[in-house]
Amino acid sequence: MITIDQLKNVLERESALRRYLDVDTKLIQIEEEELRTQVPGFWDDAKAAEAQMRKVKELKNWVTGYNAVKTAADELQLAFDFYKEEAVSEEEVDEAYRHAMELLENIEMKNMLSHEEDKLGAVIKIVGGAGGTEAQDWASMLFRMYQRWCERQGYACEITNLQEGDEAGIKTVTMQIEGEMAYGYLKSENGVHRLVRVSPFNAQGKRMTSFTSVYVVPLVDDTIEIEVNPGMLSWDTFRSSGAGGQNVNKVETGVRLHYKFVNPVTNQPDEIVIENTESRSQFGNKDNAIRLLKSQLYELELEKRRAATAVVEAGKKKIEWGSQIRSYVFDDRRVKDHRTNYQTSNVNGVMDGDIDAFIKAYLMEFPD
Repeated sequence: MITIDQLKNVLERESALRRYLDVDTKLIQIEEEELRTQVPGFWDDAKAAEAQMRKVKELKNWVTGYNAVKTAADELQLAFDFYKEEAVSEEEVDEAYRHAMELLENIEMKNMLSHEEDKLGAVIKIVGGAGGTEAQDWASMLFRMYQRWCERQGYACEITNLQEGDEAGIKTVTMQIEGEMAYGYLKSENGVHRLVRVSPFNAQGKRMTSFTSVYVVPLVDDTIEIEVNPGMLSWDTFRSSGAGGQNVNKVETGVRLHYKFVNPVTNQPDEIVIENTESRSQFGNKDNAIRLLKSQLYELELEKRRAATAVVEAGKKKIEWGSQIRSYVFDDRRVKDHRTNYQTSNVNGVMDGDIDAFIKAYLMEFPD
């Protein structure tokens, strides 16, 4: 049974939430922004109209989220009062508390995602490390984990490139994830993921260690202006493999983009190579490859800004893609994040996409 102090904590945080979200101002903004959508010729400029509709939706989402917290806090207060009159059970009060806290913590965490890139979608690229079949199987397990997480969030997930493993699993996969705050949440997954288990591919039943790299960059949209120099671009085409119908293997619909440029972080000549096989149309694949290129260029610009402004304290957090961030030890039933020290014994839940606690721990530890 919760205490009176726990109840007061929820009510105080709900009241504070209304203030720092500035809900009253947002309600006025919604009215004003919706009026702009009703002017004649609003949809003449489709791109501008879509941006305006996104703005309205974002404002409404904040208000809807706060209203859910307010309702849950009021219901908790009622349940607590009714318990005194023996009208509800301890379990019902505790469940009302759990529900209110979950909503409250979720919106508080979302409010921490204040950088311009946090609201964008995300691109995840998973690359199996050295280790052959075992590493490729681990890459496919992480691929499934992120797919399940997207389903839990209601996010759209599209596979833009996938290379199957030699015997099992995958060598690499690139996923585009569309959804509010997708990058803000998934940036916590950037790094090397380590698996320790008794390998099903080892005849001696030995314990094996595998590594897979996960790269996460913001998925740019029309609100982000990124300049691409056409003179630095070159293309290869190839026949796609895998599902997609007879056309896939007969026509060179797959594209490989090469972009040579001066890296803004290192100030050295560099090259980005992107493969896209998502569409049956070569033109469609080229368009999406350009979008993925812009996403990587945008991430490099963000990295340059982070370094210039010293957002990340020295020694506190590594932002390199190569740093090991999490270990999944199947035999010991343990998944541990090495940056926050958060761990859980629910290995099956994690591999089914239940990684919200890891994301929350990261954002609480490294809010910038």
